[in-house]
Amino acid sequence: MLHSFPGMNETPVNPDDFPFQNEHEALIEELTRGNSAIKDENVIQALKSVPRHKFVLQPDQPAAYENHPLPIGFDQTISQPFIVGYMTEHLRLKPEDRVLEIGTGSGYQAAVLALLVSEVYTIEIIPQLAETAALTLRQNGFENIFIKTGDGHPGWPEKAPFDAIIVTCAPTKIPDHLVNQLKEGGRMIIPVGKQDNAQQLCLLSKKDGILHQKAILPVRFVPMTGLDKNGTG
Repeated sequence: MLHSFPGMNETPVNPDDFPFQNEHEALIEELTRGNSAIKDENVIQALKSVPRHKFVLQPDQPAAYENHPLPIGFDQTISQPFIVGYMTEHLRLKPEDRVLEIGTGSGYQAAVLALLVSEVYTIEIIPQLAETAALTLRQNGFENIFIKTGDGHPGWPEKAPFDAIIVTCAPTKIPDHLVNQLKEGGRMIIPVGKQDNAQQLCLLSKKDGILHQKAILPVRFVPMTGLDKNGTG
């Protein structure tokens, strides 16, 4: 099932309407100080503009602006705000970019991306999460996000190539199809490794047809599921 939101990259929500305004401001302050601070002003503005409490389960809304993951059902989580900002910042996004996300989850990461780029294409393997994310994004005015229910390993070939790809679940190997759908000069950020072992967040770039890869941060993500559980693509 495909949910489309054509054409919008302006802030769709008013930060003054947040019921957790003080908590949200404290979170942004935490994310923007220290050695590992988020420094990109556009990413910071996107984090300020997206109401994270609307992307979590209602009992968890008071904890939405704490800097840690939260459950969203079906053994999945909404990522830690720092990780969302960190991954987004490392993609070095431009307003004209088209981005592929694997692992829609609650839709929060897609919402942050949508304020920074032209179009976001996002794939979620769990139908109920895809439906809920689509509804949340629609209710909050996001119109440049396209959601598809399905396995993320094959990517979205009919919409490729992409300027950037972000993966929010961990395969044991980077899927070949995703690499092939990355534009020349494009960037990909993806956690790699088994859930019960050390995972590394990897940053990839494609230059002159050659893929350059480096590990940038130890992380812990839910595993990437689907027909190809080994991530061979």
